[in-house]
This record gives sequence, structure tokens and C-alpha cells, in this order.
Amino acid sequence: MAVFNKFDSFVEAVAEKVHNLGSDQLTIALTNTAPVAGNSLLANITEITYTNLSTRNLTTTSSAQSGGLYKLVVSDITLTSTGGSTGPFRYVVVYNSTAAGGPLIGFFDYGSSITLLSGESLTVDFDQTNGLLTIQ
Repeated sequence: MAVFNKFDSFVEAVAEKVHNLGSDQLTIALTNTAPVAGNSLLANITEITYTNLSTRNLTTTSSAQSGGLYKLVVSDITLTSTGGSTGPFRYVVVYNSTAAGGPLIGFFDYGSSITLLSGESLTVDFDQTNGLLTIQ
């Protein structure tokens, strides 16, 4: 899996109660345009068309702290293209689809553009041990 890059605004959004990472619906957006650390809302991202794509909603499996270290763990998700191609995209962006405006959390860079043809899948493999993100 590519390395997680947080958006700068995520730090402030957590401090100001924008996110409830344990219960809000987190979703992924796909883009072929490099996200900028200063982006803050989903509208700042140039998304691809999802007409042929399966669900993009993430499932939170653990949202807890231990010894002052908070860890958010989400299940892997398999994106499947049906009825046509999906892409190209290079970046997988995680955002909060519950909070107003879709505040951005972070993104993964796959290094090159990906196009899923009809029937093809991509598994976004989140770290089940260290979590999607930690806050200390």
C-alpha cells in the first residue's frame, strides 16, 4: 500500500470537532490530479466519474486509544468496475462524507495512473495493525 499523506486541514478539523472518526461515514474519492496538502474539502479534488464503480464507503473496525495513542482501523475495500471502465486515477483520497462539505482526511499515491476495465478490481489494502491513521 502506498504511504498515507494527511491533509493539513485535517489536524484543525479534528481539534474543532468536525470529525467523529468512530461513527462518521468515511469514503474514498479517486482522482488523477495530485492532491495538495492545503486542500480541505471534497470540492477541492478533481474526482473521476464513478458510474461503473462499486461502493466507496469504508467500514471502521476500530476507533480507540491506548496509552494516549489513538488508532483508526478501517477494513480493506475492493473497488470493482462493472459495465465499463473506471479511471484513470492515481490517488485514493479519504474524506468524511457525513460532515458538511466532505472534509478531507488524507490520500494515498499509487505512483502511476490506474484504469479498471469492466470486471477488474483493485483492493485498497489498509494497514490492519497500525491503522489508517494514528494521533498521539
